[in-house]
Amino acid sequence: MRCFVRALALPVDETGGADARSAFELRACYAYDAQMHASCAGHAAFITGAGRGIGAAIARRLAGEGAFVVLGARSLGDCEALAAELRASGGRAAAVAIDVGSPESVRAAVARAVELAAREHGQTLDWLINNAGIAQSAPLVPREDAEALFERHMQVNFHGARRTLEALLPEMKRRGYGRIVNIASSAALLGYRYVSAYCASKHALLGYSRAAALELEGSGVALGVVCPHFVDSPMTDESARRIAQKTGQSEERARELLAAQNPSGVLVRPEQIAEVVLELCQRGENGALVELDGAEPRYHPRSS
Repeated sequence: MRCFVRALALPVDETGGADARSAFELRACYAYDAQMHASCAGHAAFITGAGRGIGAAIARRLAGEGAFVVLGARSLGDCEALAAELRASGGRAAAVAIDVGSPESVRAAVARAVELAAREHGQTLDWLINNAGIAQSAPLVPREDAEALFERHMQVNFHGARRTLEALLPEMKRRGYGRIVNIASSAALLGYRYVSAYCASKHALLGYSRAAALELEGSGVALGVVCPHFVDSPMTDESARRIAQKTGQSEERARELLAAQNPSGVLVRPEQIAEVVLELCQRGENGALVELDGAEPRYHPRSS
């Protein structure tokens, strides 16, 4: 388990030297990690887009800290394989099929996830991680499929998160506790060439999240947003393949070009996102907006 030393405000040992300070830090870290693990064990999280990439990293992190995780994605097989992996390593996990672009699928999947959490572990789903998303590149004009392209991005990247939130929020508010983390993108903060539909859908998700957080103030339910830049993930791999096909460059070179667009010059690791998600669930800071560029997380000022 990772130790959040930066959260501990450890004093400097001026008499015992480096060894005494290291021993103190180590004891503090173990105590902090044990407390965090115990607190996670009482929670159940529903993670969409959990079969691979960012979602899988989040699932491993939360399950590793003791939370019961329900993994949701269109690829049920991937989720079932990951759930089996987590259970084999001592975690608690289950899998459901969900297409967040379909209202009917969301209703059925959420109902099933709630049932699994209650029946198998006697818990209520009180953490929601909206991670499912798509990204397809296309020029601004002309294109014949513009309506379908924008509709699909909005249905998955925006309405998908909205639907799962609306399905689980009433019970969270009734209980006076809940954590919701929406995985957006730097495309919610910036614009990028050839992905106008993706940018529009992520801007919509961020705007909705900011408005929702204001309405949730004082309810005990906290909503946060994570905006990663280009991530070392299957989605970026696909982008690199498309660039390579169109330009004749190697996929490795295409990945380097994508990493170069990040302020840090490196791709964001899925584990970095998972770490921030865990912290947001633990801290419960409503309205938090965290940008990740591969270096240190950047916390944006809250909207008010």
